[in-house]
Amino acid sequence: MIEIKDILRRNNIIAHNYRKLGNNIVVDDKYVIKKNNKKDDILSYLDNRNFNYYPHIYDKDSNYELVEYLKDTDIPREQKMNDLVKLVSLLHNKTTYYKEVDEADYKELYEDLLNNLEYLEEYYTDLITIIESKVFFSPSEYLLASNITLIFDSIRYARDMTLKWYETISKKTHKMRVSVIHNNLSLDNYIKNNKDYLTNWDKSKIDIPIFDLYKLYLRNYNEFDFFDILKIYEKEYPLKDEELLLFYILISMPNKIEFNTNNYDMCIKIENEVDKLLKSSELITNYKHLP
Repeated sequence: MIEIKDILRRNNIIAHNYRKLGNNIVVDDKYVIKKNNKKDDILSYLDNRNFNYYPHIYDKDSNYELVEYLKDTDIPREQKMNDLVKLVSLLHNKTTYYKEVDEADYKELYEDLLNNLEYLEEYYTDLITIIESKVFFSPSEYLLASNITLIFDSIRYARDMTLKWYETISKKTHKMRVSVIHNNLSLDNYIKNNKDYLTNWDKSKIDIPIFDLYKLYLRNYNEFDFFDILKIYEKEYPLKDEELLLFYILISMPNKIEFNTNNYDMCIKIENEVDKLLKSSELITNYKHLP
C-alpha cells in the first residue's frame, strides 16, 4: 500500500475512495492502479503505428502503473463482440509486417502439432480401451464412448490439415506475416467509452495474428456465430490460406479430458468438448473452403 500511495503522491492525486476490481485498485473512479505489465516495447510500437486504443498510462514504476479508468457502455453482447472483432482487425492491420523465417521456424510448429495429435490419439485409444473393457460404464464413460468417433475424426482431420498447412507454407517465400497480438482477447478486456479500447495487455506479443482469433473462439464458440465474426474480421484483414488452415487445425484439436471421480463434473467437461468439436466442424464446413 505504501508504493501505491507513493505513485499517487508523485502525481499530485489526493484519493478519497479505493475499491478492488479484480487484482487492481480503482481510485475515485478516475484511475486504476495495477501491476506493471512490462510491455513498454509493445505499447511504443502501437503508438508508432498510430494504434492508441488502450487506456492512457499516467505513470509507472518498476511495480505499478497508474492508468486511466474507463467506464464501459452498456450495449448488447453481440454488438460488443462485433465491435471487438473490428478493433482486433484494426490492431493487426496497423501492426503487420513480414518477418524473415527459414524452414526450421515453421517446421518446429508443424512437428509440435503432429506430436500433439499423435499423443492425443494414443491417449484416447488407451482410454477407450480401458472403458470398453468394463462390464458397466459410468455416465461419463458412456458419454465419452458415445462420442469417441467424433474425437478420432477431429484428430484425423487436424492431422490432414496440418500436412496441408505445411505443404502450403513450404511453397511460400520465406516470410511470415506477423503483428502485435493482444493474446488475451475477451469481452471483459474490451471497453466502449468515448472510443473503443482494449485493456489488459499483459500477455501481448508479436506473433501470427490467427492466435488472437483462436483464443477468442475458445472463449466464445458456444455464445456467438463465428461464421459472422470471421466475415467481419476478414472484411478488414483478409486471412491467407495458411493462416485459415492453421485456425482450422487449432479449433479441430480436441482437448485432453482427464477423468476424475466426480461423474457430474466429468459429464459437463465431455459435453463441452463435444459441443466445441461439433461447432468447429460446422464452422469449417460452412465457412471458406481452401484449395
